[in-house]
Amino acid sequence: MKLSTKGRYGLMAMYQLQLNFGKGPVSISDIAKEEQLSESYLEQLFTLLKKDGLVKSIRGASGGYELTRSPDEIKIGEILNSLEGDMALSCSSMKNSPDCRNISECATKGILDKLQVRMEEVLNSMSLADM
Repeated sequence: MKLSTKGRYGLMAMYQLQLNFGKGPVSISDIAKEEQLSESYLEQLFTLLKKDGLVKSIRGASGGYELTRSPDEIKIGEILNSLEGDMALSCSSMKNSPDCRNISECATKGILDKLQVRMEEVLNSMSLADM
């Protein structure tokens, strides 16, 4: 399994917001410089994060983005789900699960369901403050 650049870069950007939590908004250009990432790509990521209520934008000369909650209240799983979408390992774990004719005989269902549960437990046990 591989995390896409959306997830990796999004975590890097959220880490920068976590470092500055309570100190005011951080501009995308500052995050891009600090993490050596593309500003335009970060803008796309922050659109997703804002839509899901993880960050808010502040307009103006000293504007930028800041977390909507304390870093210890924002779970890594929330961030990755916002950026990556459905991170299901098996078709039975997917929100819009396709109808499977072999669900009762599927050789992979049991193990993939167990992995899904463990993955969610881990991702939801760690917060942004743990980074």
